Amino acid sequence: MATEKSYPMTLDGKLKLEEELNKLITVTRKEVVERIKVARSFGDLSENSEYDAAKDEQAFVEGRITTIEMMLRNAQIIDSGDASNDLVSLGKTVTFTEVPGDEEEAYTIVGSAEADPFEGRISNDSPIAKALLGHGIGETVSIQTPDGEMKVKIIKIEA
Repeated sequence: MATEKSYPMTLDGKLKLEEELNKLITVTRKEVVERIKVARSFGDLSENSEYDAAKDEQAFVEGRITTIEMMLRNAQIIDSGDASNDLVSLGKTVTFTEVPGDEEEAYTIVGSAEADPFEGRISNDSPIAKALLGHGIGETVSIQTPDGEMKVKIIKIEA
């Protein structure tokens, strides 16, 4: 039997997933079932786009529920307070500048389950995070991106 993948995440990320799961089960699932009922009342299911759309949404919701349940079951909680702020690690926020340049960027490195680049939370599987992990303040790190190599200098690491 294959080992299931573990999902590193912060406690906050786990709580958000639990909240999403609860909403999907208690609210969204019921809404979708109601839409299916209404669409069935329109008659001929073979040409009923409302019914097809509701069934597609039901499949998506059930898939998301299954995914979240698996992620929570295999969650590995990251406590960024345990590690020192000397090295970039999971759960830490790292501030860096591109070399040459002086515009600072800051990202929190989290597990893929809670990554949201628009919120400044990048996955530990991303090229930037992979390159930064294990490095310290003042170090210059080369990062391979789809657009080519970039160099960054680590300015600050915080929990």
